[in-house]
Amino acid sequence: MTKTSWSRSSKLALALVVLLSALVAPAGAVSVASDDVPSEAQVDSKVTASVTLDELYKNPQLESWSLAGSTELKDVTWTVTYYDQTGAKVDQQSFDGQNFSGAQVAADDGTSEVEVKVTGTVPAVKEYSYDPAQTFTAVSLNQTREGGSSNHIQTWDVNHYTEDSAAARAKLDSAQATIASVSGANTKEAQQSFDNAVDAYNSGNFDLATTLAEEAETRANKAKQSSQTTQLLIYAAGGLVVVALLAGGFLYWKSQQQTHDKLG
Repeated sequence: MTKTSWSRSSKLALALVVLLSALVAPAGAVSVASDDVPSEAQVDSKVTASVTLDELYKNPQLESWSLAGSTELKDVTWTVTYYDQTGAKVDQQSFDGQNFSGAQVAADDGTSEVEVKVTGTVPAVKEYSYDPAQTFTAVSLNQTREGGSSNHIQTWDVNHYTEDSAAARAKLDSAQATIASVSGANTKEAQQSFDNAVDAYNSGNFDLATTLAEEAETRANKAKQSSQTTQLLIYAAGGLVVVALLAGGFLYWKSQQQTHDKLG
């Protein structure tokens, strides 16, 4: 009886713990309805990225809060536009600089959707990386509220490149695809050249990376040709063996026929 009572109490306690955990668990941020952020951009070019937020008061359930954003773009202008449920513009604010805060989102204002647009210049690459490709933060948004607490909404990263780095990457991509397509061949030397090309790319030496990538592709193609030649020689040797066996069989049959004729 005591054991049964303890079991029921334990289940009740566990249920209370689960309930309390659900109540104190951190709520998610607002929803991202849509975004228009480039996947890549050239250094020193001008780009614009936009993000639209909805379900503004559900996660967590707040009637008002502040929006904050940051970017690694240079010479930045932010535009925050507020819309009501009909899609009509309620208000608009502008901010300058890589960081902004204090964009008020309130249900009393009739705001049901917020569009954040940032325009700026793509920054220089601090450190190149072939895989994964080097990126910078185009947009990062946070929901903040009184007391200093905040929820991270989302961060959008963009691959940035120069004309030289893009050309070197194209050569690396081509070499990598060629090596991968050479099945059954010895691509050890080609792979070594490719690895050296990646190291050169990561160090920012794009001329050397291009040269080594071309070398890797050439070696991969030679390995493929060598493999095909070897395969043809094997087929040819096999064919000669078959011909020799057939010829030997024919000669043996003919000799047997001649012996049979003499005996007859």
